Amino acid sequence: MPYTESLSVDVREVPEMHVAYVRHIGPYKGDTKLFGRLFNKLFAWAGARNLITPQAKVLAVYHDSPEITDESKLRTSVCITVPEDTQVNGEVGKMTIPGGTYAIGHFEIDDTGFEDAWNSIYGVWLPGSGYQPDDRPAFEHCTNDPKEHPEGKHLVDIYVPVKPL
Repeated sequence: MPYTESLSVDVREVPEMHVAYVRHIGPYKGDTKLFGRLFNKLFAWAGARNLITPQAKVLAVYHDSPEITDESKLRTSVCITVPEDTQVNGEVGKMTIPGGTYAIGHFEIDDTGFEDAWNSIYGVWLPGSGYQPDDRPAFEHCTNDPKEHPEGKHLVDIYVPVKPL
């Protein structure tokens, strides 16, 4: 069920970010083990290169809409922000997340709340906001380790690229 009363969304300019990533193609909805494996692979790579710092942001980028794209072709990338000149190899790629105007929804959710959080931004907030989505990728910024939260919850900011109607 989408969040309505407690929905908190800011619209602001976000600078571009350089990220190292591990990509998955295929279904991902509700698959916490998949995300665990992807992040473990990324963190092992980043840790060996001293890239896990207090300034580093952990993101999940969604390249396709599950409403339009066949589940077997959905692309998602788990990411960590890195310096622009970082070298990557093997399963780890590098990309730039474009800067610009984003609507940012703030959520405290458990493993089952991600779909409702996304639906809240797109289905509740966006229709009356005066904005429409643009063609940059949307992403999640995970701001905590849920294992350290007293209730095991994720503190997540969902970034939706927007432009005026």
